Amino acid sequence: MIDESKKKRLRRSMLFLNCQKPSLIRDPYVYKPDSIMLDLEDAVAENQKDAARFSLYHALQEINYRGVERVVRINGIDTPHWQEDIRVCVAGGCDVIRIPKCTCANDVAIVEEAVYNAEKEFGKEEGSVLLMAALESCLGVINAFEICKSSERLIGVALSGGDYTKDLQTHITFTGIELAGARQQMIIAARAAGVQCFDTVFTNLDDMEGFEAETEMIKLMGFDGKSLVNPRQIPVVHKVFTPTKKEIITAEKIVREIDTKKALGIGVFTVDGKMIDIAFYDGAKRTLMLAKAAGVYEGDLV
Repeated sequence: MIDESKKKRLRRSMLFLNCQKPSLIRDPYVYKPDSIMLDLEDAVAENQKDAARFSLYHALQEINYRGVERVVRINGIDTPHWQEDIRVCVAGGCDVIRIPKCTCANDVAIVEEAVYNAEKEFGKEEGSVLLMAALESCLGVINAFEICKSSERLIGVALSGGDYTKDLQTHITFTGIELAGARQQMIIAARAAGVQCFDTVFTNLDDMEGFEAETEMIKLMGFDGKSLVNPRQIPVVHKVFTPTKKEIITAEKIVREIDTKKALGIGVFTVDGKMIDIAFYDGAKRTLMLAKAAGVYEGDLV
């Protein structure tokens, strides 16, 4: 059985960490990310894959990450490493496996079968390990909807901007122009399929203003969160993605008014001078749910 609450948990920030370096994965919970991305793929040298898996297994088994979600990026299914990566992830007890360079639904199916077999091998509950897919190519973006619908285990999709722009025959500019099409297509596909969508990393650590502006943009587009390369980026993302006090108060008013007016047969009314109808209800409820998950709302309207 898949735990739906785990699939839909708050994932504003997902911090990449190199499994090859035990010092990095020992205590990242102190920075309070929503999720950590323990990386077995690009960050790990080819001749250090076994050492990284050893480090990962013991970290998953022995470190109390204080409720921070533990995602592992495995090596691609076109490498000789991915099957052993999955066995170690499942045996260690990770929460989510990220599938890199995903191009179609069958890529997810291949990984899902290996995860299921590993759960049986190590006596884990079926469905205990969830999946996410990284879209890193034009083909992957084109197939975003079928990937989003590929598995009950899938929590969502994530954009990998570096590889995607290379496939697009351009490069990262930090203007967002080169990523606009992929971002829009992915978020539409994710919402249509009912899963989450995560933005790519922002690698210029000297431009925190640019990082905040990009984070505000992708939140406005509808993304659920952003992949991160440095703990300094976490507070910025959390600030942008956490509803403000004003937004919470407005959402409460909308929910209360709609609940009241609906019972009276009234379909359209005003809140703080703005025309409101039932179409605003789900958005207001989502605002309150996000606020509650972020620990800034204790009301009973969610």
